[in-house]
Amino acid sequence: MDNPTTCMAIVFIIGYLFIIFEHPIGLNKATTALMMGVICWIFQFANAAFTPEENMQYLGLHLSDISQVIVFLLGALIIVEILNAHQGFDILLRFFRTLSKRKILWGIGLVTFFLSSILDNLTATIVMVSILQKLIRDPKDRLLIGGGIVIAANTGGVWTPIGDVTTTMLWIGGQISTVQTIQTLFVPSFISFIMSFLCLTFFVKGNIEQPPSIENKQMTSLSLAVLILGLGSLVLVPIFKVVTGLPPFMGMIFGLSLLWTFTDFIYRKEQDHPLKAVEIASKIDLSGPLFFLGILLTVNALETSHLLTSLAHWLDSYFHSTAIIATLIGIASSLVDNIPLVAATMGMYDMAQYPMDSSFWQLIAYCAGTGGSLLIIGSAAGVILMAMERVSFSSYLKYITIPAFIGYISGIFTYFLIS
Repeated sequence: MDNPTTCMAIVFIIGYLFIIFEHPIGLNKATTALMMGVICWIFQFANAAFTPEENMQYLGLHLSDISQVIVFLLGALIIVEILNAHQGFDILLRFFRTLSKRKILWGIGLVTFFLSSILDNLTATIVMVSILQKLIRDPKDRLLIGGGIVIAANTGGVWTPIGDVTTTMLWIGGQISTVQTIQTLFVPSFISFIMSFLCLTFFVKGNIEQPPSIENKQMTSLSLAVLILGLGSLVLVPIFKVVTGLPPFMGMIFGLSLLWTFTDFIYRKEQDHPLKAVEIASKIDLSGPLFFLGILLTVNALETSHLLTSLAHWLDSYFHSTAIIATLIGIASSLVDNIPLVAATMGMYDMAQYPMDSSFWQLIAYCAGTGGSLLIIGSAAGVILMAMERVSFSSYLKYITIPAFIGYISGIFTYFLIS
């Protein structure tokens, strides 16, 4: 390993530590990721093993792939914000008219599981934690059910190409396909969800004091129309890819354009209506997409330097089972962000060795997505729960980690049983 490659590895490790301890340090992880990505490419361009022309060619090819992921995410974020602004998700609150805490746990869990497969686990968590805050007052019950939301969001997000960012990355990269992923991963994901929630059920007892009151927020036909059109746009993305042959981000842009046109037509008589798509889009938090940009740039630099290939050879020499490698990657995703782990895995293993829809890529999709539930810092859903409910690392570890681990292992065993 030459000096530039060694420096890249050191930068990567230091940057990862800053990302892991983002909250104590107070430095946004997007800032760290962007700086890490640029510095790694500086060292790559200083690598004497590559000419400047070769490095520029590699960088251009990687940017082509990265831009697809970023545009896809931006389109999804804007669509979801439009739905939220029109109170479309408040319709879901009407499904939880019960006093039983266990029924609320399972009701919220099932809705989260399927909602995250249509939207994404981050969005589903935000929506369902917001509903949880209107339903439950007891802090411990909110912790238990909130942890269940994280588990349900992560397990529900891995069995469709649009449900989890890591699954989307594998889908866009050509490692997995839509139909095969749904057929192969739905049952293991659902079993993982069921086993985790059976464990949580023992800790959730009793009834809430009174059913939640639903405010009359003008749930008009417009709210319902925007909800149907928005969710329909997201669901049709994989169908759009199959029918047209265009990459997924084009389907996302098409869906966004339909929703944008519809809302602009509704508010055409008002110049600066707050519910116009252009007004909503201006309020989007870009730190998430920028974080992905920095991480993907970093991993692509490591891939170009052949550092990831060397790591893959090392793993293969010590662990001869792809199942063990995938399981370890899933457990590692509870400690660090699963996005760079999956991006690194995509760079480490060649498609010639593991073709599309091979068991290795399917297991990576499952393990990286559900493994993040083991710790609260292991997934975007967990971080959102921490931010919205102020859940501590130790509280999550005490009550949620064991149910999440039981579900995680159960899903892996189920995968091998049915495949």
